Amino acid sequence: MKTSELLLYVKNGELDKSLIALYGENALDSQRARYENAIKEFASLYGEGREVSLLSVSGRSELSGNHTDHNRGCVIATSVDLDIIAVASAREDDSVRVKSAGFPEDSLMLSEYTEPDPSRFGSSVSLIAGMARGFADRGYAIGGFDAYTTSNVLGGSGLSSSAAFEDMIGTIFNHLYNHGAIDNVEIGKIAQYSENVFFGKPCGLMDQLACAVGGVIAIDFENTSAPKIEKITFDVTAAGYCLCIVNTGGNHADLTDDYASVPSEMKAVAKLFGKDCLREISKGDVVASIPALRKQVGDRAIMRAMHFFEENERVERQKSALLDGRLYDFLSEVIASGRSSFCYLQNVFTTKNVSEQGISLALCLAESYLSDKDAAWRVHGGGFAGTIQAFVKLEDAEGFKEYMDSAFGEGKCMILRVRTEGALKLA
Repeated sequence: MKTSELLLYVKNGELDKSLIALYGENALDSQRARYENAIKEFASLYGEGREVSLLSVSGRSELSGNHTDHNRGCVIATSVDLDIIAVASAREDDSVRVKSAGFPEDSLMLSEYTEPDPSRFGSSVSLIAGMARGFADRGYAIGGFDAYTTSNVLGGSGLSSSAAFEDMIGTIFNHLYNHGAIDNVEIGKIAQYSENVFFGKPCGLMDQLACAVGGVIAIDFENTSAPKIEKITFDVTAAGYCLCIVNTGGNHADLTDDYASVPSEMKAVAKLFGKDCLREISKGDVVASIPALRKQVGDRAIMRAMHFFEENERVERQKSALLDGRLYDFLSEVIASGRSSFCYLQNVFTTKNVSEQGISLALCLAESYLSDKDAAWRVHGGGFAGTIQAFVKLEDAEGFKEYMDSAFGEGKCMILRVRTEGALKLA
């Protein structure tokens, strides 16, 4: 559709069914207005009368399996109703222009940015180039495009704004140049490549897959080229709970070394056994070799390895609990996972600035408020700064939100719903 036609399509309610499925009926009016505004912004920036596509990629929440994917572990994750949306149109040349709301426009020529450039590490333009290279290397078609995007997946929120952006670029290439034929799992894999190689961040694959695939999914990364993905029917709302994310603030920009230390220390333990990652050895191997390991890799690496093994076991128990409808068992394991992350994985605050411990404070407050209720709380996402998550009964949600907002600021506690779709084209 052309921009004018798409705007009428949204205004006349023809997208309403899809919007309700993604965001819930209560959010229909605000989301319709959001989409209308995105179309108008695109037309203002890149011209009226363009043939355009309307796309959405969800943010994600990790429900279980903290920092295990990069060592071929197991996780449970879900897509949520915060997302990045895009209005995109193909170009005849290989120029890409992406204007994200609130940020300067990113622009590049695909033919001129085909190799990683360390001077551009950490930039959104590097993610675009990485996605293009990943598509081309796999034999998929790429080409220039203009896009306007707007996102409520806040940067640094632990909801994977960068993964959602990468997946969005891949989704644009998929639908503009490949007839939508590329599987979302493949898009997630290319997104990890882009972030690792072109962006310079050694992330795992969970974030990209969770944003792209959608719904509650259990992922086993034992074989990273073909991870096992299992859909789990788990309706948080029907169970009487909501998923709250509390954004404590904090800057992720200087934390790359902290994030990198987690997989590198885990892999350092594995390498002493002649293996590439912890999935290839056992907890018993580590326990039996602790005296030697203490001298060679240090205590923190051992604790992080123990977290990996125990978290993998915990993921299996949590998956079974969700499949069996044993919500309270699942919630008790959420708390256990959080304690392991705090004590052994040690990703709740950075040692570069011990006076800033927003996540630690949020966990302290969440426990204080929720300890006498049927609830659960833990660090959310990569950690070191950013967010916590809490499963809170619906009747307790507004009180919890008010309590946490009083500490961290109005709107810092977000009450989310799980959405069943990941990356998709809406029109």
